[in-house]
Amino acid sequence: MSTVKEITVDKKKKRLLKTEPPPDVKKVKLVDGTSSKDLEVALFHAEEEEAEARDAERDVQLFKASCSEIRDAMKDVQAMKKQKVTGEELEGRKVDVSLQFMSLKKLNRLAHFRCRKAREATNDAKQRIQQYHLQLQNLLYEAMHLQKEITKCLEFKSKDEEIELVGVDEFYRDAPDDIKRQKLTKDDPHQLMLSRLEWELEQRKELAGKLKDAQTSKEKISQEIRSKEDYLDTLQPKLSSILEATRPVQNYLKMPYDEIREQHQTARHLPMPLYVLYMQAGAYQQACDQFLKVTIDGDVNAAKSFDLGALEPDDDSDSDQEGEEQEKRNSKRRRKTVEARLSDKKQKVIRKHPLSVVLEINCKDGSVLHLTFYFLHALNIITVGVKVIPGKEVVTNSVTGGDLLSPQSVLDELYPDDHGDTTPNPANQYELARYGMGDFGQYVAQVGRPYMWAQWLGGLQFLDHVEAEPSSSLSSIRPKTSISATYMQQTIKRLRQRLKARLGLLQQLASLERGIVPCTGPVMKKFPVKIISQLVSWKRVTYDDVSILPYASTLINTGFIKRNDLVFMAVLERGSAKLTAHVIVSVDYPEVVPLFMTSISWHTQRTAATDIHVKEMEEEVNIHYEELVVDKSHDQLLSNQLQRLLVCFDVYLETEVLDVSAPVEIPKEKVIPRASRGPGRSKPYKYIPELAIFTQR
Repeated sequence: MSTVKEITVDKKKKRLLKTEPPPDVKKVKLVDGTSSKDLEVALFHAEEEEAEARDAERDVQLFKASCSEIRDAMKDVQAMKKQKVTGEELEGRKVDVSLQFMSLKKLNRLAHFRCRKAREATNDAKQRIQQYHLQLQNLLYEAMHLQKEITKCLEFKSKDEEIELVGVDEFYRDAPDDIKRQKLTKDDPHQLMLSRLEWELEQRKELAGKLKDAQTSKEKISQEIRSKEDYLDTLQPKLSSILEATRPVQNYLKMPYDEIREQHQTARHLPMPLYVLYMQAGAYQQACDQFLKVTIDGDVNAAKSFDLGALEPDDDSDSDQEGEEQEKRNSKRRRKTVEARLSDKKQKVIRKHPLSVVLEINCKDGSVLHLTFYFLHALNIITVGVKVIPGKEVVTNSVTGGDLLSPQSVLDELYPDDHGDTTPNPANQYELARYGMGDFGQYVAQVGRPYMWAQWLGGLQFLDHVEAEPSSSLSSIRPKTSISATYMQQTIKRLRQRLKARLGLLQQLASLERGIVPCTGPVMKKFPVKIISQLVSWKRVTYDDVSILPYASTLINTGFIKRNDLVFMAVLERGSAKLTAHVIVSVDYPEVVPLFMTSISWHTQRTAATDIHVKEMEEEVNIHYEELVVDKSHDQLLSNQLQRLLVCFDVYLETEVLDVSAPVEIPKEKVIPRASRGPGRSKPYKYIPELAIFTQR
């Protein structure tokens, strides 16, 4: 009970904690007869004034004290209930808690009054700031406007500033005294400008008079020119009749002036690249090559009406507009389907010009290389059609070389890596892909092969595919006469040399198929009189047949053997020994020397990889071929190399006879002073015609 009494005494002391208004708050005086509504308003304003007058920090302390009082009172009430204390003390604690709750409610109202007052003050400050900001923006706008007006005034130029006046020194030198007024204008820039403008006006009046006189003179001269043109027009029919009368004389003297003139008139309708080719080829023919013939083939009337604009593939939008206009002109005509329009566009891309330039390169044996040059406007490239007409005495009935004169291979790699199966213009791949046409190689049979040298002859030169950028506008390259003149002579020589080389190779292949090695002329002195080994077989094989050979992989990897090379297999025999040689003939034969790969079957299989003497034999044939080129035998290099291979095969077998294990069927027929020499025991493959003996190199 003593504990409860102590708690009661303490709580009585705390009951005295009450929130009282500060002394400076005015008390509300009520007048008799005041309504309840007026009373509420008066109390509301009184609390607002009290909230402004009270210290917020002190109210926070009162709030904390009230909360602490409520917690303590609740603990006391709980303790009294546990001790079952009832009566006045318990009720007193409850009353204290209620009073503290009333105090908290009043503090809460005062806090809300302060918060609302702070919001109102903040809004007022924001409005003042916004007003000041608007005033600042207005002032800045006015300042910017004034600055623009000042700049406009400073940049103002009058009409007289656009007139290019003569210099001041020249003005004082040439102008008359009544205009220049030197005393007045010397120190006054304004008067100086007025005087210079006046002098400019006088000069222009003088020039206008001269212009009028010149126009009058021009009219007189034009009248004279028209009269002379009328006279020349009447002269043309007379000259035509005279030329027609001289046609029999031209035919008799073999001077076809009329034909040349007609060709020149037709050349006016050629596209620029073909015109450059025709002009340069004609100039080269007259100056250097009488066996070259240059003509123009095609429909002249079609060339005159050839619409270049129609060649440019139109966009879909343009095609739709044209279709709408066509429907308006003819309502009965049906509009083309999308597939038909796309097919027409594809045909426009690969359409050739109606005129073409024809070069006929003649050889002394009567063979002719017939080249037809076409121009594709949409792709801006020149293509070539090839036809070979052998001479009457030229042998072309070769089985292994039946495709040597085909248009697909006869001009392959006339220049290095120029196969003519891809377009040289890098922009064409984007143009073809735009219409889904695939690779250009699909259309080579239709339009011809776009060799790089054909572009050079037409004055066209494109960037390399690696250097070119998709954005570069390569389709608008203009032909240059200097490029055509640079490559014309060497290209014609290469074409004639290629034709002669192919025809000579055909004759050699025809003989080799019959087992005859055609070696004639001075080159026969390079070989001994008696050769025992014989060529028993000569046939054509494929690149795949060679690629599977173990000793050919190195040559393929190093680029000595290419897929487009001609591959032959020769079989040489002497007794029971057999030599198999795979001969690689480049498309640029004889500029690129044929390559021989040999293997010998004699008791064992021997190749250059397993037998050093077979390797020496290959070196003798492949490396020392210069000795076989005598006078004009360069085109017969294949036969000469094969003849040397026969001789080396004899030497190989006869020197191997010295071995005890060798068969006696190989007698010694050659004069060989020394069968082997050096640590490598090299064989005497080198033949000395003057002594008719064989020795080592």
